[in-house]
Amino acid sequence: MYLVHISFKYMNKSLIVIFTAIVLDAIGIGLIFPILPSLLQSVTHAESAAPYIGIMMALYAAMQFIFAPVLGSLSDRIGRRPVLLISLAGAAINYLFLALASNLWMLLLGRAIAGLTSANTSVATAYITDISPEDKRARRFGLLNAMFGIGFIIGPVLGGALGDYGLRLPFIAAAVLNTCNLLLAFFMLPESRAPSHQKIDLAALNPLRPLRWAFSEKRLLPITVIFFIFSAAGEVYGTCWALWGNDTFQWNGLWIGLSLGTFGVCQTLAQAFLPGPAVKLLGERGTILTGIVSACMALIVMAFATQSWMIFAIMPVFALGGIGAPALQSLATRQVDESQQGQFQGVLASAVSLASIVCPLAFSSVYFAVKAQWPGAIWLSALVVYAIMVPLVLGLRFGKPAAVPAI
Repeated sequence: MYLVHISFKYMNKSLIVIFTAIVLDAIGIGLIFPILPSLLQSVTHAESAAPYIGIMMALYAAMQFIFAPVLGSLSDRIGRRPVLLISLAGAAINYLFLALASNLWMLLLGRAIAGLTSANTSVATAYITDISPEDKRARRFGLLNAMFGIGFIIGPVLGGALGDYGLRLPFIAAAVLNTCNLLLAFFMLPESRAPSHQKIDLAALNPLRPLRWAFSEKRLLPITVIFFIFSAAGEVYGTCWALWGNDTFQWNGLWIGLSLGTFGVCQTLAQAFLPGPAVKLLGERGTILTGIVSACMALIVMAFATQSWMIFAIMPVFALGGIGAPALQSLATRQVDESQQGQFQGVLASAVSLASIVCPLAFSSVYFAVKAQWPGAIWLSALVVYAIMVPLVLGLRFGKPAAVPAI
């Protein structure tokens, strides 16, 4: 209750609605994580679901890569609210397909629709940027991640429990939650940015065009690359957590959900209370590096763990690894001016999506190769990815927003 009081004390109506939408979205996502491998095995009749999980995640990311920059640019021109509504509607349709799927193509179609319309995070980030002074952004981005963490406390536990009673129940629940999310945003979320009424350049439909920012501007390229690598490392959890938990500790859906829920508790506390003070004490660069070191320590323990309690014991350190994300988001918003925040968030979403296309396929292939001998080896591969990020963070430069021409 104290966490909720502290969080809502610093929020206006718009923030309350956008954060509530993020919580409901996270619950919907978390519901399916513990049970997705079982659903894929049921539909495909394959011995291992690892390759199919990689394919589904990569398909979602490919569609997101193609359309996220377009949706980000649209949010700059027509406003954040309509783009967010489109995204929420796509998520609800996706979960309905998953709930009703009897063939692999239906699962793939649902994920393609979800990826095509997925703009929740980038639009929510741009929305918060619109209504937040610069000195409050790191804290509010931390709260944004904390709200996602709250959803991840509830979602996986509920999904694991429902999945043990019925394989389709978590997906039905996710569809209902996302429909509620859509209605909440439709009736209660005000627009944060006046539409520009500019004509939409059809050339902007090229998903590679916005990335010219990153490759033509020295200030934008390092941030974009770091976002790519940060996301690359993060893809290992969604791809392999449920598979690893089952193969290493014989966890059922409920235990997978409880492990993710425990992480959600620690993540929420860390994101709600630590990013603001950490940035003041360590600076943005120091906060990012602290997060990387914490994540690597947790990955080493996970790789060699032989008992379930070890995973639960390391959760606080694991969650501490997330404090670098709000600092990185805050740093990114200072790289372009206010009129291009949505567009730049779309570019960053494209970088994240590129990582999400390649890495699920890579991590699922690595896991399939090592599962028989040492399932925990998958976490050491993520540690290597994090290590690559350190020299890039050390080389970051700070300054005024870049003068980047609109595309």
